Amino acid sequence: MTDSPDPVLVDALRTATTVLALTGSGVSAASGVPTFRDAQTGLWARYRPEDLATPEAFASAPERVWDWYRWRRRLVRAAQPNGAHHALAALGRGLPGLRLVTQNVDGLHQRAGSPHVIELHGNLQRDRCNARCGTVDVDQDAPGPPPCPACGAPVRPDVVWFGEVLPEQGLTAAGDAAMRCEVFLSIGTSSLVYPAAGLAEVALRRGALLVEINPEHTPLSGLADHRLALPADRALQALAASLGCR
Repeated sequence: MTDSPDPVLVDALRTATTVLALTGSGVSAASGVPTFRDAQTGLWARYRPEDLATPEAFASAPERVWDWYRWRRRLVRAAQPNGAHHALAALGRGLPGLRLVTQNVDGLHQRAGSPHVIELHGNLQRDRCNARCGTVDVDQDAPGPPPCPACGAPVRPDVVWFGEVLPEQGLTAAGDAAMRCEVFLSIGTSSLVYPAAGLAEVALRRGALLVEINPEHTPLSGLADHRLALPADRALQALAASLGCR
């Protein structure tokens, strides 16, 4: 299989004034970042996701939830941005109209140099007060949820848990970008998790060119105008090279 992208796709990206890239866990696969369920090994294999990542779990067992995220944070800190992250940062520099939306919580896009990333599910490396005080800085290696410096309530990871709604500001910004984009890139995402999966549908209804980058078939595959059945790092590096983005 050749990595050379279709010249029609390259021209569409080159001439588009607005491009939206939506990334999922497949973008971080080459960095060795496990998905939520892949990380449930060893001690954590005996727990259900509801026991580790819900408001109810944090209320009933805050130490267990905090320790789970402390362990995941260590995995992410040890990871490095891969070719997909760097290629997207290069595309962002070469295509001023590109907007980057991610379902990932690892922060690797920012570490690779992508600015203004819209994080739909939060970020593992941030924390917020579980009450009312917003984002706070605490010792993430503390053995249990530290108290909020302002009000004393327990601090939690600034990520979206099962059963929680997505941050309104990020979802609104992503929806606006989907409505305006001329090219929509769906990269390394299963296209199963809503409302993120609905962004491609919005873009399609507005007449955007739909591009899927994923070695696996998804519900979006049959709708895509261009499908690159490759790992994200290979496909994105080939696209960046074809566009002269370094």
